[in-house]
Amino acid sequence: MRPFLLLASRDHDVVADDEYRAFCEYAGLTPGELVRVRAEAGPLPAIRLEDYSGVILGGSPFTASDPEEQKSECQRRVEKEIGTLLDRIVEEDFPFFGACYGVGLLGTHEGAVVDRRFGEPVGPVRVQLSPAGVVDPLCAGLQPSFDAFVGHKEAVRTLPSNAALLAGSASCPVQMFRFKRNLYATQFHPELDLPGLERRVDAYRHSGYFPPEEADAVKDRARRAHVHEPQRILRNFVERYAR
Repeated sequence: MRPFLLLASRDHDVVADDEYRAFCEYAGLTPGELVRVRAEAGPLPAIRLEDYSGVILGGSPFTASDPEEQKSECQRRVEKEIGTLLDRIVEEDFPFFGACYGVGLLGTHEGAVVDRRFGEPVGPVRVQLSPAGVVDPLCAGLQPSFDAFVGHKEAVRTLPSNAALLAGSASCPVQMFRFKRNLYATQFHPELDLPGLERRVDAYRHSGYFPPEEADAVKDRARRAHVHEPQRILRNFVERYAR
């Protein structure tokens, strides 16, 4: 099997390593089957799509819809380089899955309106599959309604007409979408489990996702949730595209 490629841009080593652990575990991949490139650490290496089964884009502290003048030099470089790679991925309809940050980058690339109107606080939300989502192969085995962990400042406000809406929630109408046949993104984090969420709360407590003094309350709310369904999406992605 050709490996999958994980594009990461976490600037916190503990969170970055935990994200990689979770993607491997829930996608059913060994470390040798999931090659990680940390885009924030330096320029992207040359990437030959034909060497991989698919590309996964992890979450990020970056917010794609921020004005360019407010972005750091690192963020501008990362988004330019990933955008160039997305040009090739979209043209070839190459298997792609973006989690959270992927909504901003893939959505913007394909003409979605992405802004801060439907940001959600860190914690669990109830996600509802659309009719298209119920029959989509990446949602196979999912309940029509399930809990997932979120935490994002931006989201899709409007999808273009050539996108398939696969899932939404009461607080964020676009939780999952597909372009063409093989280009997917979720606003929620299918790789995120409770230990991972607690690590991110600690790492990003001063990053504007929630008032820092509410960190323990955020963890308590997450502990009361039962988040087990979203991880199936990662396994479905790997089983569908492994070659």
